[in-house]
Amino acid sequence: MSELVTGDAVVLGLRPAKLPSRALALSIDLVVVGTAFVLVSVGLAVATSGLDAAAFAAVSVATFLLVLVGAPIAVETLSHGRSLGKLACGLRVVRDDGGPIRFRHALVRGAMGVVEILMTLGVVASVASLVSARGRRLGDVFAGTLVVRERLPAGRSASVPPPPPWLVGRFAGLDLSAVPDELWLAVRQYLTRMHQLDADVGRAMAGRLAGELAGWTGVPAPVGVPAAAYLAAVVNERQARDAHRMFAASRSSSDGSDGSGGPGGPGGTGGPGGTGTGWPMGPPGPAGGGSGSGASVSKGPWGSGAVPGTPAAPAAAPGVPAAGEDPAPPAATGFAPPA
Repeated sequence: MSELVTGDAVVLGLRPAKLPSRALALSIDLVVVGTAFVLVSVGLAVATSGLDAAAFAAVSVATFLLVLVGAPIAVETLSHGRSLGKLACGLRVVRDDGGPIRFRHALVRGAMGVVEILMTLGVVASVASLVSARGRRLGDVFAGTLVVRERLPAGRSASVPPPPPWLVGRFAGLDLSAVPDELWLAVRQYLTRMHQLDADVGRAMAGRLAGELAGWTGVPAPVGVPAAAYLAAVVNERQARDAHRMFAASRSSSDGSDGSGGPGGPGGTGGPGGTGTGWPMGPPGPAGGGSGSGASVSKGPWGSGAVPGTPAAPAAAPGVPAAGEDPAPPAATGFAPPA
């Protein structure tokens, strides 16, 4: 099997890099590092032209160690296993368990690289990679690392198989909020590659994952349902919920219910009873009219009067009838119109 398998028989979606891709990445790195070494050496030779032979030799050794050894170690440590050549070829150095490397891993790889790459012109590293089943050189063996491919063809990506039709929607009431992401990842990895595992190992692993999932949800798995089918049904339920949430969010943003505002909606600019400010100040006013302030006097749960939390209506100006009142008759002037 060319894929990484952990101690729990979980097949990781990483594939070891082969010798041609590793050789190409190493060639790019050597060109970059060699160019930098030549430039630094020329600059130091000009700057230290007045030194004696012993001092010049010490500077040359220090330059060799810093540029050809220290620089690759620092780059792999800071980039978590991706040098310039590996980045161009889609490769990465990881630990045997698939995790990111640290300084000690890069240090061992760099120290062994001086012997098997620089001193032997890559012959030892090439032979070791050809002999190893996963293409590891001696530095990878001593450091406990592996060079893997990060970019895979799109057609080789595996998807989670659908659950049996009689299990679809059966776990709609299950609480999945407490399930950690690590368990979801392990379940997905098992479902996408369960046909590649041994039958007994696959059944044991499915039972263990189903037990952990039932422990986080608080509901035991149904009796008589295969563990793999149970896992597929629960994963399908989670995917359906995620799709529903995304669809609801897209609908709310498109119809203006998020406050961005269509006409007459919350935060609208001219709808009936709207405030025109983007913030709803109270219950909508009467349709087709109103003062536009958003305040209305209605009967709330505490009896008649204004609804708590809404601003009071502005007082009417002198001589202007209040809303809902009949206009007062005009004052007498003493002039009678002709009959």
